[in-house]
Amino acid sequence: MTLSPRPATDPPAISSPGLPLAPDGYPAAGGVARRATGQAASARANREWWDAAAPAYLSEHGSDLGDVDFLWCPEGLREADAHLLGDVAGRRVLEIGCGSAPCARWLARAGADVLALDVSGGMLARAAELNRSTGIAVPLLQADAGALPLADAAVDVACSAFGGLPFVADAQAALTEVRRVLRPGGRFVASVNHPMRWPMPDSPDPDDLQVTSSYFDRRPYVETDGAGRTVYVEHHRTIGDWVRAIVGAGFVLADLLEPEWTKGRTQTWGQWSPERGALMPGTLVLVCNKPSA
Repeated sequence: MTLSPRPATDPPAISSPGLPLAPDGYPAAGGVARRATGQAASARANREWWDAAAPAYLSEHGSDLGDVDFLWCPEGLREADAHLLGDVAGRRVLEIGCGSAPCARWLARAGADVLALDVSGGMLARAAELNRSTGIAVPLLQADAGALPLADAAVDVACSAFGGLPFVADAQAALTEVRRVLRPGGRFVASVNHPMRWPMPDSPDPDDLQVTSSYFDRRPYVETDGAGRTVYVEHHRTIGDWVRAIVGAGFVLADLLEPEWTKGRTQTWGQWSPERGALMPGTLVLVCNKPSA
């Protein structure tokens, strides 16, 4: 497989985050706004934010994500149970927004020929450490989801578990890139924040399930530093926006899943909790196929 320009054992370079940290270890936000933000600003801000946030994020969620596991969403849906990607043995698989790459290592253990991609060098440095400690050395590539450095029809399957798509300004352009690198008949599956989460407070408490903003307000959520510089961006799309972006990129939408909370799962993850998960969906899973001809 000739997908990665770097050997799997080489840790990616880490860019200096340069962001002040709050007491919880995450980048400190000087302000929050809903405002238009383009692709270049989104990519730069999120690369720097995730570089700085990687240690805190993985300290908080690493045990749930695992080192060799494929968790689609905070509700607890796992690929071992869902089989959304089909049989991956012997297939070339690209993971977009891999973080510390537990999904990619799970896929490799299942027999796939995997490349794990992320915009954050900080996340990929941790992925390289876990490659060594687990003995499952998946190739790692630092790149933006909106500009995949791969040849046309280079992979059989692509996947993204809350990685990449929520952070790009032009979802259809990113999906078009994914379609380009997939072979005809290939599959792409991605999990994203459920659009119905956006008009409600970012809280796991079911008592906070009240509409406080418009579902139709597409302005992204932006965090700024003390000087007003954008340091984090997450983009909002409605369910209809996602469907139009998928179809506009040339995919066939095979399924839309809204996973229910896994019975017995007790973890609270940001705005996700067992109590809130029993009442409304928190995740949207997009299952897309590239036409064979």
